Amino acid sequence: MSVVAAVDLDRTLIYSGRALALPGPDSAAPALLVGEVYRGEPISFLTAEAGRLLVELAYASTLVPTTTRTREQYSRVRLPGPPPRYAICANGGHLLIDGVTDPVWRATVDAKLAATSAPLAEVAEYFRKACERSFVRKRRVAEELFCYAVVEREELPGAFVSELSGWAEGQGWQVSLQGRKLYVVPKELTKSAAVAEVARQTAATRVLAAGDSILDAELLAFADQGVRPAHGELHDTGWSAPNVHITGSYGVVAGEDIARWLVAEAIHWAG
Repeated sequence: MSVVAAVDLDRTLIYSGRALALPGPDSAAPALLVGEVYRGEPISFLTAEAGRLLVELAYASTLVPTTTRTREQYSRVRLPGPPPRYAICANGGHLLIDGVTDPVWRATVDAKLAATSAPLAEVAEYFRKACERSFVRKRRVAEELFCYAVVEREELPGAFVSELSGWAEGQGWQVSLQGRKLYVVPKELTKSAAVAEVARQTAATRVLAAGDSILDAELLAFADQGVRPAHGELHDTGWSAPNVHITGSYGVVAGEDIARWLVAEAIHWAG
């Protein structure tokens, strides 16, 4: 039986210094590996044990990093083990095969979005005006597919996200707040659709998934089995599903537990 393991990156497998949430005293902290370097500085981490487990997972399944990151942002990530043949970036907008975008998949995505959601230009202009606030540090349009902003969460007005979500809903878009990043993404731009394409190309008979944000909910629901950490957007909203396991840990330790769960499930179904 062939298994695809589609795994979100940020706050699922790799963690910024702010998001580590290490329990206990410093002397008891687990050994960490660097998962990402930016401008010469390490900025994302995973435990050494999570790294060992990911190598095992890469040989027990088709491991597919599945992220909302742009292709450029994804290129900075270095997971232990062999380079994944497949990767999904821009929340499903780009399917990379051996590091190269599949043009047929991108054309399929563009056609679907044109038929189901308000144009990017209109949403980007509304988002630009909404983000003219002191708590917004920067704003970007990513891969000509969606928008995001970096915000100071402690300064974020309580109603800002809900009001933005209400507007986006009527445009066929959705809002997700992940750490300091606020995303506005077309509803039909989904990780699950791209994962289904990988499963088709690899003739997979089982799909496993992991993620922590609202944008991962549809992926987790689509998978045969999934896992999420006890932190993040989904945890804060109490989201659950019958096919989704929840870790008993949080922070970077949850990333290790997620990797362990995926390895056990992949070996079980592949065997």
